[in-house]
Amino acid sequence: MFNKILIANRGEIACRVIKTARKMGIATVAIYSDADKQALHVEMADEAVHIGPPPANQSYIVIDKVMEAIRATGAQAVHPGYGFLSENSKFAEALEAEGVAFVGPPKGAIEAMGDKITSKKIAQDANVSTVPGYMGLIEDADEAVKISNDIGYPVMIKASAGGGGKGMRIAWNDEEAREGFQSSKNEAASSFGDDRIFIEKFVTQPRHIEIQVLCDSHGNGIYLGERECSIQRRNQKVVEEAPSPFLDPETRKAMGEQAVALAKAVGYASAGTVEFIVDGDKNFYFLEMNTRLQVEHPVTELITGVDLVEQMIRVAAGEKLTITQDDVQLNGWAIENRLYAEDPYRGFLPSIGRLTRYRPPEETAAGPLLANGKWQGEAPNGATAVRNDTGVYEGGEISMYYDPMIAKLCTWAPTREQAIEAMRVALDSFEVEGIGHNLPFLSAVMDHPKFVSGDMTTAFIAEEYPDGFEGVTLHEDDLRRIAASCAAMHRVAEIRRTRVSGRMDNHERKVGTDWTVSLQGHECNVTIDADPEGSTVSFEGGGKYRVASNWTPGDQLAMLDVDGSPLVLKVGKVSGGFRIRNRGADLKVHVRTPRQAELARLMPEKLPPDTSKMLLCPMPGLIVKVDVEVGQEVQEGQALCTIEAMKMENILRAEKKGTVAKINAGPGDSLAVDDVIMEFE
Repeated sequence: MFNKILIANRGEIACRVIKTARKMGIATVAIYSDADKQALHVEMADEAVHIGPPPANQSYIVIDKVMEAIRATGAQAVHPGYGFLSENSKFAEALEAEGVAFVGPPKGAIEAMGDKITSKKIAQDANVSTVPGYMGLIEDADEAVKISNDIGYPVMIKASAGGGGKGMRIAWNDEEAREGFQSSKNEAASSFGDDRIFIEKFVTQPRHIEIQVLCDSHGNGIYLGERECSIQRRNQKVVEEAPSPFLDPETRKAMGEQAVALAKAVGYASAGTVEFIVDGDKNFYFLEMNTRLQVEHPVTELITGVDLVEQMIRVAAGEKLTITQDDVQLNGWAIENRLYAEDPYRGFLPSIGRLTRYRPPEETAAGPLLANGKWQGEAPNGATAVRNDTGVYEGGEISMYYDPMIAKLCTWAPTREQAIEAMRVALDSFEVEGIGHNLPFLSAVMDHPKFVSGDMTTAFIAEEYPDGFEGVTLHEDDLRRIAASCAAMHRVAEIRRTRVSGRMDNHERKVGTDWTVSLQGHECNVTIDADPEGSTVSFEGGGKYRVASNWTPGDQLAMLDVDGSPLVLKVGKVSGGFRIRNRGADLKVHVRTPRQAELARLMPEKLPPDTSKMLLCPMPGLIVKVDVEVGQEVQEGQALCTIEAMKMENILRAEKKGTVAKINAGPGDSLAVDDVIMEFE
């Protein structure tokens, strides 16, 4: 076994590999750019080596710099994580020449299956059903348009070396094909150092289901069930689960056996993933093979008990698999939500900045342990587990140079229904401040009837949120539970205020029992009957709730019991009440005396400033190009400029017809959120 491993990656996956290496007694080496000097993976590793400036193409994906770090530290093996150099055959070749083990598949397998164009040709030659498309290299946008017309719109434009949603665009017409080709090419060059593009038919209403395979160098191969990855946005997975709520055992077996056969055909040895699209009749089609560890591997680990990182290291060291196909058992259900540094209220655009507060829910373990590949007993009734794979910490910064994912929150439970409920509570308990993030959106998905039913496709987000995410409108029952809780919390805060020392004589403050609570456009009158164990909150017109909690003023997380059911609220302070976040809703809750409420109704509403004639920067980023000039008339939907942030290019378009009056920024300018890019007459 190795004594020292270098992790050629950063962020949460680097931290994930370090944890398993530490468990195995293996020393670790981290590499870092200028932007990651204070990163968590650098702190966790036994050694750390600086490799260059922040841009990945000047640091993390420069093979020579990584090789220098290997030589300097004497690392015997390299784990590439995902992205960056994980599917780069030249990197595997360089390691082989240096006599350093690659914790991944052989170079030949990477070349055969890691390249999307080559892998599809191999799959076709092996009579594996594939999606119609053009597998040759595409020289320019004109050829891309011609090919797209031959295939028939809609088409998917993809980077050959792509992954993680980078370098991918859906085009529905010639204009989008032309724009998508160039943007995908630029993103591919920036993210992977390889700008080759291919085009395939975009299959509507598909499910994205992938099979986890594990092979050794002795000819053994197994599959560890499937992962449902249909909840995607911009071709980037957001929610994953294992197993899939759609597959039956027969289809699972057929997909698994085909995946293993494909892996063996190219001499695969390591953990890998074969991705399929599956239609409503359970017909499945080979999509691609990822010759690396997947982002969503934790859900497979949670339902099988197999540490995939450990298995990858053991295979790289030449060991045989100790697990057979008969040993693989799928136990319970696991769900993963990806926490992204992006603002769902601004079209999910990237968000950067400092994490002023970062408090994940407590990680817990539950269920049986795996011994020799087999589950030992059953999980206790009602047992759940919470796992959070992350690469950040409170006070750290989210950089504009890398992927916006900052954590993967996972829950496990004996059933899917229980796993979803555990995830709802975990999301409510996850505190993140300082940046825009998608926690509210994830909470909304967990409560969405289509997701709860398991009846979703890759078009879920586009269909259910066609105009973007604007928050959640809670049901009346949920609002009343929150109103009762806030009334009880406000009473606690008022009692504390009466105990402030130094008050004027004869000005004793008394806390009443009657209050008016307003939230989400609703107003309700309540009466509080308190005792040492909690409060009974009665609503005018009928209905009452028993609220118990150990919340104290200043706590930003309230764990309450409302009529015997748990309720978790994120709590902020606003004048006369609270800012409450729960289940994807962001509410201002005001708790006032009846007289204060009467006066508040007379207050004029403050209107936001008029920005209808301005193009505001929706995120921190760099202007790549400006497509218009002063005096030019623009039409609705016309491209105005392109902004790059977190390796993604975003085209800003005109919302309506107008004439450009002033342009305040040009290519190369770095802008903050809401900076005015241009103004219109």
